[in-house]
Amino acid sequence: MGRVLAIDYGSKRTGIAITDPLRMIASPHTTVPTHELMKYLKDYFKSEDVTEVVFGMPKQLNGSDTNATPLVHAAVNRFKKLFPEKPLFLHDERFTSKMALDAMIAGGTSKKTRREKGNIDKVSAAIILQSYLEANP
Repeated sequence: MGRVLAIDYGSKRTGIAITDPLRMIASPHTTVPTHELMKYLKDYFKSEDVTEVVFGMPKQLNGSDTNATPLVHAAVNRFKKLFPEKPLFLHDERFTSKMALDAMIAGGTSKKTRREKGNIDKVSAAIILQSYLEANP
């Protein structure tokens, strides 16, 4: 059984989370500059057995698109062209940045660490991934 990788796509930075090989635990992995994402994934897929990829899909409270939704759709299309063999799923990412910040505060993370936005991005990706795992046992 391969890992599941989740992506919290942003215009500048992209957070990445990954499961353990048994697909039980979602962990923050890294943050990469968005313009380097596809190269990073290509290299990562060579070294790790990733069988599914989940993109966080930004939506408004009423379910309509946000300003970021077209950026994510464009990234999803690039991903599908570069990695047609990888199953790709879209998952609601509403409130994940707020949830990530709250989780970091509850976990005792210092203000300095919380100010590094890349940390929030990779924790957001882990929240997206955990939610996906719970919805798809």
